[in-house]
Amino acid sequence: MPVATLAVPRATEPTVGATYEEFLEYLRDPDTPGPLLSPKRFSAALHIDLQTLAEQAHVHRNTISRAPGSASVQQFLRASLKVIKAGIDISGEVSRALFWYRNDPLAAFGYKTAEQLVGEGRTEDVLRYTASLEAGAAG
Repeated sequence: MPVATLAVPRATEPTVGATYEEFLEYLRDPDTPGPLLSPKRFSAALHIDLQTLAEQAHVHRNTISRAPGSASVQQFLRASLKVIKAGIDISGEVSRALFWYRNDPLAAFGYKTAEQLVGEGRTEDVLRYTASLEAGAAG
């Protein structure tokens, strides 16, 4: 006689979300009481490991896990989030903006991606670029 198994519901894992607001809420660090972005969740959303995130943020790999609230880590995450938000404003979708941020080589910047440019400290250049795209689409 077959044994019936009970489906035990799993605790739902946080998801990236479909809207910017849901994405931002997903990035909130659940392990700290302060208003911090979670490096672990950011790396999960972009499908990168913490070592890669540390390299992009120009910090030691241990800083990401031992001091996620450090100014340098949070500054990098916020800069990245600005550019991703600009991508969301243009595409209308979180998943498309994340794909663009990581993968789309931008001719105006020597075919570097937005992710590479943010890692080089060129956030404002990318934001001006996306603003010009948005103005062109609106105008």
